[in-house]
Amino acid sequence: MEDAGLLLIRIMIGVVFLFYGSQKLFGWFGGYGIKGTGQWFESIGVKPGNAAAALSGLGELASGILFILGVFLPLGAAIITIIMLGAIVKVHGAKGFANGAGGFEYNLVLIAVSIGVALIGSGAYALHF
Repeated sequence: MEDAGLLLIRIMIGVVFLFYGSQKLFGWFGGYGIKGTGQWFESIGVKPGNAAAALSGLGELASGILFILGVFLPLGAAIITIIMLGAIVKVHGAKGFANGAGGFEYNLVLIAVSIGVALIGSGAYALHF
């Protein structure tokens, strides 16, 4: 049962980051693509915006794939942590803890879950090299 639970958590974290990465890179699912996301990054002081959008999108896409496959989880968790800490510092931190007020609780949950799964391991239902 533990392996099935880890698989469920890994897939959910993976889908979340595939979703965000696809928004930034390709403009899918209501996203703005690299150009639009880059403009927004510039507006909050992250420069160069297009490069930051591309790196963030690639990191989200890569970490999502790593989590779904259950491989290199420490790397995936590190990428997620870096991206979410950036989101906290540049966007959510000043709004307090509560997600409903635009705060950083959701970002912290994503960090905690990704690091927790990386510490536990991928379980039996993963690619193993």
